[in-house]
Amino acid sequence: MSTILIVEDNDKNMKLARDILNAKGYQTLEAVTGEEGVKLAKEKVPDLVLMDIQLPGINGIEAFRRIRADAKTARVPVVALTASVTPTDRSEINAAGFDAFIGKPINLKEFVETVKRLIEGKK
Repeated sequence: MSTILIVEDNDKNMKLARDILNAKGYQTLEAVTGEEGVKLAKEKVPDLVLMDIQLPGINGIEAFRRIRADAKTARVPVVALTASVTPTDRSEINAAGFDAFIGKPINLKEFVETVKRLIEGKK
């Protein structure tokens, strides 16, 4: 069973992502700050990370950089999951090197397809 780390500070968004992923047979880990997300990623080395960008403490882009900088987690695919969809935000997210981008509110079909594609591509 694949494990997905969700880093999200909004309860409703966390519940939605968790419920969708659990229904599709994935195991989930949860963090509500960037620092907590980096710590959990290093401890558990999930198959995929869904990273909100606007987080308390360090933002999702900095958390992503820290995950990529660690040899243990450097190859874990990370998806930017965010409501920040202005062209400037999008180009900053793209420049950081995320494996994929999912805008909020999430499109269920796109969300499930992106997760599946990145997890299957890893195996």
